[in-house]
Amino acid sequence: MASSAPRPLPVLLARIRMPLMWAAMAALLAGYLGLSWWVGGTLLVVALAVHLRLGTPKCAPRVLDPPVRGRWMPLTSPVDAVPSQGTHAYGQTHALGLVAEDGTRPDIGWRPLSRPPEEFPAFGAPVYAPAGGTVVRVHDRQRDHRSRNSWPWLLGSVVENTLRELRGPSGLIGNHVVIDVGDAHVLLGHLRRGSVTVAPGERVASGQPIAACGNSGACTEPQVRVQLMDLSHPLFAAGLPMVWRRGWKAGDPEFEGLPETWRPVEVAGPEYVPPGRVGAAAEYPGLR
Repeated sequence: MASSAPRPLPVLLARIRMPLMWAAMAALLAGYLGLSWWVGGTLLVVALAVHLRLGTPKCAPRVLDPPVRGRWMPLTSPVDAVPSQGTHAYGQTHALGLVAEDGTRPDIGWRPLSRPPEEFPAFGAPVYAPAGGTVVRVHDRQRDHRSRNSWPWLLGSVVENTLRELRGPSGLIGNHVVIDVGDAHVLLGHLRRGSVTVAPGERVASGQPIAACGNSGACTEPQVRVQLMDLSHPLFAAGLPMVWRRGWKAGDPEFEGLPETWRPVEVAGPEYVPPGRVGAAAEYPGLR
């Protein structure tokens, strides 16, 4: 059974993961200016070891509520692979990427090359706070781009995402909200431009609607990214494990965990009633 808190050394290594990689790249480039190639090579080996394995904190998962409702499917899930996004960088070790799958979602093909985000059922869907806490970061300025879910675009997105990374984590994660949930931070990414309804310093309750699903950042189609981190800024954050609480999976009220990659599942969430109101959420039309 994993400890409830990660060990300090892996957390420290995770926080210096990207600066160490940048230092290694700079040292290798400096080899053309006379710096010993041994310096750059040694730094690169150390940086890769930290990036791929050593900077991976292990601890008991945090129990959260799902950030979506209805029928959704993970494109990436830590149930099937860790790191789920193929990298530990930017707190993504256990990230979950969710798309709405109601039977109308366009599949990957050769044509059209791209589609407007409005053609996907996830676009504009409500996004809910996975836990109670305080909003500490909001980024809400990036546009929602067209889809990349054609084979030619998928190949080209490798170069596109490399260029996006030059803007830092926001270039990849897109519009996002970070919530301090006590000893950890939840990040919700790829949100719709202008949809965030909360501000830094604001308290939110679990299940509270806070934004809408968008198609911002490095994503092939409208989706919701959720990841748990030790710090509020993904640039230096270590990714932490999470599970969804019992009752989220329709038809299986005792299941506690996360959905599997490419397996659509009906997601149920907790009832949310705004402060100052009483009764069940169903008594207030328009909340969901």
